[in-house]
Amino acid sequence: MTTERDDLPKHLEFILDVVERHARNTFLLKGWSVTLVAAVFLLAIRGAEPTLAMAAGFLPSLTFWALDAYYLRQERMYRALYNHVRKAVPTSESRFSLDARPFVSEVPGWFRTLGATPVFWFHAAILAIVVVALAFFSLRPPDAP
Repeated sequence: MTTERDDLPKHLEFILDVVERHARNTFLLKGWSVTLVAAVFLLAIRGAEPTLAMAAGFLPSLTFWALDAYYLRQERMYRALYNHVRKAVPTSESRFSLDARPFVSEVPGWFRTLGATPVFWFHAAILAIVVVALAFFSLRPPDAP
């Protein structure tokens, strides 16, 4: 018969799997963000109303920024759960629990996570590109190619 202590490595492995899944989601979100902004650029260059297309580039940029911050915050909560499980004495109630909600207060909030280094600089750069392109397209004479 296995005890709670014997189940600890498997429990930690489950938590790490969740952390890895969140990290993978963050990576995919960044890839989609770049792809959609590039698609908006193509629409702006080829379309009849480039200013409107570039303004529409704000929506995916901001949405992916928000989702990236959400997944980073969730990842941090699961890392806190991992540390708790690693250090705590296992009980039958906490056995294989993947509930990270008790650790909400231990990690920065979603709004603060928007400004976290791995999130902020990437998405701020994309937004800066969108703003520069929007300014370029809106200041360009209408008869320019």
